Amino acid sequence: MILHIDMDAFYASVEELDNPELKGRPVIVGGSPQSRGVVSAANYIARGFGVHSAMPTANAHRLCPQGVFLPVRMARYIEISQQIHAIFHRYTPLIEPLSLDEAFLDVRASESLFGSAEQIGKKIQDEIAHELGLVASVGIAPNKFLAKIASDLEKPNGFVIVRSEQVQSFLDPLPIRRLWGVGKSSAQRLHSLGLYTIQDIRETSVQELERVLGNRGEYLWQLAHGRDNRPLVTDREVKSISHETTFSEDIADEALLVSQLLHLTEQVAWRLRRHGLKGKTIQLKLRYSDFRSLTRSLTLDSPTDNTDTLWQNVERLFMQRIPRPLPAVRLIGIGVSSFEQQYEPQPDLFSEQEEENNPVVDQLSDAIRKRFGKSGLQRARGLKPSDK
Repeated sequence: MILHIDMDAFYASVEELDNPELKGRPVIVGGSPQSRGVVSAANYIARGFGVHSAMPTANAHRLCPQGVFLPVRMARYIEISQQIHAIFHRYTPLIEPLSLDEAFLDVRASESLFGSAEQIGKKIQDEIAHELGLVASVGIAPNKFLAKIASDLEKPNGFVIVRSEQVQSFLDPLPIRRLWGVGKSSAQRLHSLGLYTIQDIRETSVQELERVLGNRGEYLWQLAHGRDNRPLVTDREVKSISHETTFSEDIADEALLVSQLLHLTEQVAWRLRRHGLKGKTIQLKLRYSDFRSLTRSLTLDSPTDNTDTLWQNVERLFMQRIPRPLPAVRLIGIGVSSFEQQYEPQPDLFSEQEEENNPVVDQLSDAIRKRFGKSGLQRARGLKPSDK
């Protein structure tokens, strides 16, 4: 069986953990409401006001002006994420991390040691709660697709098991938006055919679905039957490191997209350094409101894990190689690949290399942010004139 473990309102929950006075209040983590930025996380109280991750922070403030708006503290979230993964590793080495706050675990080979998948899932959920003071939801199913749906159904603190003989009865009543790849636009097209539930998709011919959705039609038909043969991809097998965000509202504001790209670049750079990896190929991905996808990539002369080097090239891809006028964007992401075997030379503090591209800057930045949070250190070019 496959487990999907997803931390509930992770960033906001960590903020509440570190500052108990926030409990009972709507907590929103992301960019400042006074600047162009997006919501990275919102606790369940804030969600009650209609606030969701990946929506413009200014919109979140209009919906919930009494909310507590906090900056992202990526170093702290990574620190907690490492502690969560240490708990996972007690039960299996077969872990596919999807982000800081969610992962797939294959526990089939662990059941003889630790009990059934249900028992392992419960132990992990309890240990996260007792040792870290955080809440996780767990989905257990025969494959990744089903496990991910299961973990999301009864949040927060959900625990849902889908056994092999229950797959169709589990899927059939669910709305089509539960299928991977069905967004607002696709759902509207399917609704026009009278298709509203996963059972409706299952009972429709592949040919009809392909007529409406193209190649994705057969893929959705397979998912509607609960079929997903993808294996777990562990850390050791990773070929790329990436982060992407799907916006709750389509965005065409370039400044807002640039702000989100910078945030994603910082996350990718941090993960590269954490795993001791450097990559040469940088890829930018956009998905428009009509579900057209566009990717642009470039290859550097030498591999890097440096935040500024990555950002300079991500920004260049976005500004120079994305067609204008820019349509509304529903998803944006970046990735780094083409890893090379690395060794760490002794850095020269007095080299003539530009300061911002010096690896020492990243090392010091990581250390400062780990201790004082993301706001403990900022690049001067990122400050508003009034802050200088």
